[in-house]
Amino acid sequence: MLGRTANGLFWMFRYLERVENTARLIDAAQRMALTRDIVSAAEEWRSVIETLGQRVAYESKHGTYTGVQAWNFLLRDRDNPANLHALMRSVRTNARAVRTAISSELWTAINESWMEIDDALSRPVAQSNLGDVIKLIKRAGTLAHGAVANSMLRDAGFNFARAGTFVERADSTARVLDMKYYLLLPSVSYVGSSLDAGQWDQLLRSVSGDRAFRWLNAGKADARGIVEFLILDERFPRSLAYSYSLLRQNLTTLSRLHGTEGRASELIRDSATALADLTIDAVFDEGLHQFLTGFQRRNAEIGNAIAEDYRFLA
Repeated sequence: MLGRTANGLFWMFRYLERVENTARLIDAAQRMALTRDIVSAAEEWRSVIETLGQRVAYESKHGTYTGVQAWNFLLRDRDNPANLHALMRSVRTNARAVRTAISSELWTAINESWMEIDDALSRPVAQSNLGDVIKLIKRAGTLAHGAVANSMLRDAGFNFARAGTFVERADSTARVLDMKYYLLLPSVSYVGSSLDAGQWDQLLRSVSGDRAFRWLNAGKADARGIVEFLILDERFPRSLAYSYSLLRQNLTTLSRLHGTEGRASELIRDSATALADLTIDAVFDEGLHQFLTGFQRRNAEIGNAIAEDYRFLA
C-alpha cells in the first residue's frame, strides 16, 4: 500500500475519532453545566477547553467561559483551526483521497455526514439546537464505523484505519480521565460530595460508559471502580486496555502483511502487556495523574512510530 494511502486512512480515522470524542465531551459538559451556578458552569467549560489543549487559543479570543462561546469555539470557530467543522472536512478530504481503498458504503457514510454537518455548522449553534448537532456528529462516527465493520476488506487499509481509531481513542480516554482528577475537582474537600459524584457521572457520559459501568456494578459508582473500568476493563470498547488490545492486533497484522516488524509493533506489544499485567493498586501507588501523563506520552510515541515504520508523515 502506498504511503499516502496509509497516511490518509490512518488520519481519516484519527480525525473522525477526535470529532466524535469532542462532541461527547461537549454533550457531557452541557448536561453538567445546566445543573450548576454560573461560576461552576464556567469551570465545566474551562475544563473541557483545557482537556482539549485549546486554552491559549480560546482565551486569546474570549475573556470568559460561557457555554455558547465554548461550544461554538469548539464546533465552528474559524479562529480555532482544530474546530470540529474543520476536522470533519479533513475526514472527508482524506476519504476522497483514498476512495479506491475504501468501500462505497464508507465513502457514502462519510460524504453524507459531512454535508449534513457542514450545513448544521454553517451558522452559530444555539442552546436550543446543540443537542441535535451533537447527535448528528455522533451519528457520523457510528455510521462510518458500521460501514468499516461490515463492508471493508480486512487488508492493510482496514488495519491502518483501525490503528488510527485506537491511537486516538486511547489518548482521548486518558485525557478525559486526567481532566477529572487534575482539572475538574477544585478541592480534595469535594471528594465524596454531590459535586464529586456529578463529575464522575459526567466522565462516564463523556465516554458513553455510564450504562455499561452501572450494569456491571449493579448501579453502584465509586471513583476507584470507575478508574479501573476506564483503564483496565477490556470489555469496555473505550478503555485503555481494550484500545491497546485491538491496536496490538492491528499492528501485528500490518507487520505480517509487510513481512517485517517495526518499532511501533514493539512499543505496542510492551505497552499492551504492561496494561494487561497492571492492577488498580499499582496505578494509584504511582499516582493517577502521573500514570496518565506517562501513558499519553507513550501513546504519542506509538502514533509517531507508525508513521515512521510505514514511511508516511503524521
